[in-house]
Amino acid sequence: MSHHYLRFDDVHYRYPNGYEALCGVSFCITHGEKVALVGANGAGKSTLLLHTNGLLIPSQGEVVMGGIKLTRRTLPLVRQSVGLVFQDSDNQLFMPTVEEDVAFGPSNMRLEPEEIRRRVTEALDAVGALHLRGASPFRLSGGQKKRVAIATVLSMEPSVLVMDEPTSNLDPRARRQIIDLIRRFGHTTLIATHDMEMVLDLCDRTIVMKQGRIVADGSTRHVFGDLALLEECGLEQPCELRMKRALKREYTL
Repeated sequence: MSHHYLRFDDVHYRYPNGYEALCGVSFCITHGEKVALVGANGAGKSTLLLHTNGLLIPSQGEVVMGGIKLTRRTLPLVRQSVGLVFQDSDNQLFMPTVEEDVAFGPSNMRLEPEEIRRRVTEALDAVGALHLRGASPFRLSGGQKKRVAIATVLSMEPSVLVMDEPTSNLDPRARRQIIDLIRRFGHTTLIATHDMEMVLDLCDRTIVMKQGRIVADGSTRHVFGDLALLEECGLEQPCELRMKRALKREYTL
């Protein structure tokens, strides 16, 4: 999997109840890009993310990772390269200790014990949670759980990091720590979020979804500068841009 890119080609997904959550979604993310996925609740963001590592399979169309089409047969290979961090960290933490949670993925890859220990140590160190390795994940704060959940993915050494609302329900300090961590991740990153300030700070590119479709895909500042688009999609400009717009309006009066 040498190219390390993620591609959706005319992807449709219909849930068993008949609801079509994705309607002809197409985009490509190249190696090293940090891309935001934004839209109102129900726009299809989470459904899209669940396709990135095969938790959902398209009803129509293709998902391709590094030149490999996602199918049930290729799931193990794709899942080694795409790390998905859920919005609710409790969905990702289930072992008695933090160390066991972070080791779970590498252990299932049947790596040597020494390699598993190396990966666990490096992943916990990367998220600033080495001191938590012996702790119960169920007794951690929200920010600590989020960091450990990210470590469970980093221990798989993915080429693509996919995150659903990584800063939700975090205090300001924990939020900043998570943003700094994402910034340091050197590979491809796709983030679904309502945190527009984080998007402006972190992502050069933003994809906007509405009712299962992509309605905009471009530079973050260009997308956030389109007030009609934001209004149509139920989104707001980041505070920084709203303040600049207000100041500009004040000085032109």
